[in-house]
Amino acid sequence: MPAGPLVSVVIPVLDDGPHLWRCLRALAAQTLIADEIVVVDNDSTDDSADIARAAGARVVFCGERGIPAATATGYDAARGELILRLDADSLPAPTWIATMVEALADPDVDAVTGGAVFHDGPRSQRVTMARAFLGTYNAFAFPALGHTPLWGSNMAFRRAAWDAVRHEVHLDPEVHDDLDLAYHLGLRHRIRRVPGRHMRVSSRTVEPRRFVRCFRRGAGTVFAHWPRDIPPVRWARLARARRRAAGTGAAR
Repeated sequence: MPAGPLVSVVIPVLDDGPHLWRCLRALAAQTLIADEIVVVDNDSTDDSADIARAAGARVVFCGERGIPAATATGYDAARGELILRLDADSLPAPTWIATMVEALADPDVDAVTGGAVFHDGPRSQRVTMARAFLGTYNAFAFPALGHTPLWGSNMAFRRAAWDAVRHEVHLDPEVHDDLDLAYHLGLRHRIRRVPGRHMRVSSRTVEPRRFVRCFRRGAGTVFAHWPRDIPPVRWARLARARRRAAGTGAAR
């Protein structure tokens, strides 16, 4: 039986020791084990790097503060043909890696993303709150992009796709790296949404201060792509790209 593609999991970390420990335990319990886990230490002052090494992860240092720089460093360092990304406070279900790898087995798909429920906060509201948060994100991002957005707590893509856009992404710490990556990948690569509950994340994302900061950075990410990617202009470019792709496929 031929070996499958090499799989790397990238986790950006900044003073997230306790969360990271739980995340790495969940990754160790996967039905399909990653070939490597790359933890990007974004100049932490706690024991995050030691926790990562003790769990067998490869630690890469990134002194430039901000998630965009940290994730880019991790993607560059990853050795896998497939790169999976989640956050330190993410808790993947045992089938997460297998599900993402299976989704990328489709040669027409270059990136995949999924949803999540909260693993903390009021138990009766975890699903509803997570759906409201992700629903807001998708309602904001989809019209801006013209296609499915990526979400950094639960996404994966081909190494070749990253290499194709590596020098286009923004490293500004006030930009959302996942939304920015979706802008660059979406024009030439197909992004697919993976159904099912394969991820749990912390509800700290919806704390008022964090939510306001999240929304501000989301708006800043959109504006960073204007005027070239003002929605009507981007939609037209996407339509032309899809017609060209359809024509190429028919010619084959």
